[in-house]
Formats: sequence, structure tokens, C-alpha cells
Amino acid sequence: MHEYDLIVTLTAGLGGALLLGYLTQRLGLSPIVGYLLAGTLMGPNTPGLTVDGAMAQQLAEIGVILLMFGVGLQFHLEELLTVKGVALPGALMQCSVSTLLGAGLAVSWGWGWPAGIVYGLALAVASTVVVVRVLSDYNALHTPAGHIAVGWLVVEDVFTVLAIVLLPAIVGGGDVGQPIWLGLSITVLKVTGLVAFTAIVGARVIPWVLDRVARTRSRELFTLTVLVIALGIAVGSASIFGVSMALGAFLAGMVVGRSDFSSRAASDALPMRDAFAVLFFVSVGLLLDPASLFDSPLLFAGTLAIVLFASPLAAFAFLWMSRRPFKESITVAVSLAQIGEFSFILSTLGRELGLFTMEATNTIVASSIVSIVVNPLLYRTIDPIVRWVNAHPALRTWLDRSAPVDGGAVSRELRVARSAHRAVLIGYGPTGRTVARLLKESGIEPTIVELNIDTVRAMREEGIDAVYGDATRPETLAEAGITSANNLILTAAGMANSPEVIRAAREANPRIRVLARASYLRHLPELHHAGADTVYTGEGEVALAFVEDLLSRLGATAEQIDRERARAHTELFGEAVAVERDGAVLGATGAGLSDDDQPQELARKR
Repeated sequence: MHEYDLIVTLTAGLGGALLLGYLTQRLGLSPIVGYLLAGTLMGPNTPGLTVDGAMAQQLAEIGVILLMFGVGLQFHLEELLTVKGVALPGALMQCSVSTLLGAGLAVSWGWGWPAGIVYGLALAVASTVVVVRVLSDYNALHTPAGHIAVGWLVVEDVFTVLAIVLLPAIVGGGDVGQPIWLGLSITVLKVTGLVAFTAIVGARVIPWVLDRVARTRSRELFTLTVLVIALGIAVGSASIFGVSMALGAFLAGMVVGRSDFSSRAASDALPMRDAFAVLFFVSVGLLLDPASLFDSPLLFAGTLAIVLFASPLAAFAFLWMSRRPFKESITVAVSLAQIGEFSFILSTLGRELGLFTMEATNTIVASSIVSIVVNPLLYRTIDPIVRWVNAHPALRTWLDRSAPVDGGAVSRELRVARSAHRAVLIGYGPTGRTVARLLKESGIEPTIVELNIDTVRAMREEGIDAVYGDATRPETLAEAGITSANNLILTAAGMANSPEVIRAAREANPRIRVLARASYLRHLPELHHAGADTVYTGEGEVALAFVEDLLSRLGATAEQIDRERARAHTELFGEAVAVERDGAVLGATGAGLSDDDQPQELARKR
């Protein structure tokens, strides 16, 4: 092996994924399509650069572990229970229909039933990444349809995890001559032992370790700890309990997700998961042989028909029979009309078990690429279809058999989105506590983002909505409900990363009003340029307070004090520190105020 093979493989894989992912993103498609195409172009079946496939596969294994860790981290049983009456039976029914259709297609193609079952399972599971992305792009993630779709995906993910664990024992993981029931029983015992160990020992040890590391205030150490937990439990699952590393990573994610550190773990560790997951998609693309699709066009067409039509139709039929609203039913069904990461994991498992030929793998990868490309286009047809149905009363009456929605528990995200007036506060020092109290007294619900775990726990005990995590991470701001907030308030002075927080908030919610605090006047241009509407600085406010106090003691009138305060304000926050944004000149505490307007405005604020 050449000493630079690893670097070349890593650089070429990530570089190609970046280029093609960017191009597909600009075309309105999922970047996953670009990642898969990058792998195909660097594979042995296409001309040009060829990377080390074996090494790419080893890097992809890390991607699978971190991918499964992320699924466990974001798996919230409470949210699933809110839609359990729909998501649980619906997902099981849809997965069963798709699996049987896929297995029937595979058997008709001359494969055996074990290969057919694995092939059908690969066609039954939608991509969580694609569904969440599409729903987010169309502002449907925090709607009833979005919650059902996410709950549906959770059931599919758990269903797939169980399949990954049990399939080796069922179709060839045991010793030669060993009965299937015995191999299956041994596997179930091993899985039970791992779950018990993780639930009893891991649930106590992992939060304790994360708590100690979090107190160091070192982001690098915390990220490294989360990575070691994910990889360590995954490797231990395989070497000690003899089960898949994917299951161990999933359980590790669940333990961390149930702790106080879930938001920070998601924001700090999941970007690394995304990078290695990219290599996973690239490694799958390496396996695609485009020319081979012409050898079995009917298999490819049949697979696409199951993914794009049969599977979503089964989901829609269940939702229709459950008397869900028509638009909600079609939204969930269309969002499931694609396959992705778990299909690739099952495809890899099929090859490892000797069940799949390259024909099966090629068909799954090609079908995934096509379905991921087509899915956003299908989603855009939902509103026209709903309008057309509404224009035909008889058809609308037949299709929309909706019943009153079960008024069960509501997820935190939905409660946050329903709040009429909300503010996100960064920091809970003396200023943050005062602002939070005033907001609550004024009928505005504050959500506090704080990086001190003890403070967060104390706030939660008092009934205050608090999120533990780094506010520069979009995931943390999303957990705090930034997309539905009216105001973002940075209450801590001297935050070195304040501009990053403001930019992340502006990107998530362009309409949000941002109030920031700075220690020194020289920081004003940077904060305004980042997107702050109003910036207050202790250095300037102290000077203004001195002016007002001195003039008051000297017997100046209110008009004189206002005039001198306005002049001092201009000297402190004038053109030297004003910045231009959207064609308007913004001062430190106002936007576009003339010299004549400033005294009255300042007096009003006082």
C-alpha cells in the first residue's frame, strides 16, 4: 500500500463530493446525489481517477457508526408516542408491503427468498436525511404532517436496526449445521445483554463522564469524548457481544440523547458524522456500474416503481383509512418516496452475507439516485393536487375523510412553534436573568441557551425553558426554536463568537430581531455587519450615564440634558462606528435616526 493512498482517497473523496454536492444543491437536488455521483466517477467502472475502494470502505464504516449514533441521539420516544397511533402501525404496514413487493420482484428475477427479503427491506426504508431536508425546505417539518413523517421514519429506522442485527443469524451468521432457531436465540440473548449493559451501566457512566468533561469548558475534549463513546461502544458491541457495531452506536446515541447533553452532543459531534457519512455515500457510489443497468432494465424499472409509487401509495392508503386530512396524508406519502442511507447499509450487509450480486447493488444505488432526484419534484406537486381536489367537491369529500386529531402530548418543537411571542436569550448571567424575568412578565416566553450545565439544570427545575449547548451551532439554535422566535438577545458581554451566533440566527430566521451586547465601542461595526439590529455597549452607556448625572447635578434642564446626551451619543456612536446595511446607516442603539430624532428617541427609551 502506498503511503499516500489514505490521503489521496480521503482528499479525492471529500473534494469530489464537495464539488458535485455543491452543483446538485444549486440545481435544487439533494447533495446526496452529488456524493453518490462523485463515488461513481472515481470508481473502477468509469474512466478517470480511481481511488482505493477498500480504504474508502473502511472510512465509510466510521460513517455508518456515526450515522447510527446520530439516529439514536435524535430518537426521542416521547415524540414517537405522540403519533404512535399512526406512525407505528402505518410504518410497519408500509414496510411490510414494500418488503413483500421487493422480495417478489427479486424472486421472479431468479434470486432466492433470503436475498429477496433483504432486497425488499432495502426498498422499504426512506432516507431520514432526505425527508428532513425536503420538509425543512418547504417549512413543513414542524407541522402535524412533519411530526407523523418523522415518527414514521423513527419506526422504519428501528425496524432496520433490528433487521441488521438479526439477518446474519437468520441467513447465515451461525455455525455450519446449527439450527436457525438456535442461532437466532443466541443473537437475541447477545442483543439483550448489550441493551441491558447499555441501559444499566452506560446510562450511569456515560452522563457522568460527559458531565466531568463539560465542566472543563473545552469544546475539543467534549467532541472527542462523544466520538470515543460512539466508536468505543460500537467496537465493544462487535468484539464483546458479537453483534453489529451499528446497534452499539445506536444504543450509545440513545443514552447520550436521554441525558442533559443531547443538544450539545448533536451540535458538536454530528458535523463530524456528516463528514464521514459523505465518505459512506461516496463508497456506495464506487460500487455503481452504470453500464450494467442496461443488462437488467426491467429490474431497475420494477425497483423504481416500488420506491416511487407502491411504497408511498401504501402509506397514503393507511393514512386515508385512518381518516387523516388529505393534504397531511399525501405530504407524508410523498416524503417517503425515496430510499437512501439505510438501503445502502442493507445492501452492504447483503453482499457480506453472500446474498447480493453486483446487479442487486447497482440497482439499489441507481434507484436511490433517481428517487432522491425526483422526490423534491414530486413534493412540489402536492399543493396543485390539493387545489385540484378542493375544486371538485365530490372528490374532496371522498378523499378527505379526516377526523379530529388525537389531542395527546405535544412535542417541545411544536409547543415552541405555537408560542405567539418568543425570544431566545444567549447567556443567563445577571443581565440574562433580569431580561428573562421582564420578558415573562410581559407575556413573552424566553428560551435560554447556556453552556453551564449546572445553570441549565437549575433553570429547568424552576420551570424555565433552557437548552444546553453552544449557541454558534445551528443545531443548538434550532433546539431553542430560533425559526419561530421574534427576538434573539445576546445578554453576555465580550462573547468572542457573538458574530457567529448572529449569522447562524439570521440564516435560520431572516426576520428575527437581534439585540446584542458588546464590551467596547470598537466591537459595534462587527456586530452590526453580522446582522445585529441593535447593539448596546457598557463603555458607551457608562459615558452617557456620567454625562446625564453630571448635568443633572449642575442644574441643567431636561432639554439641555437631552441635547448634551444626544451630542455625546453622536460622538460615541457616530460615523466612526456606524456601519451600512441594506442601504441604511445603523448607529449603536438605533437605525437611521437623524440628529433631531435622537434626543426624543433616547428620552423615550429612558
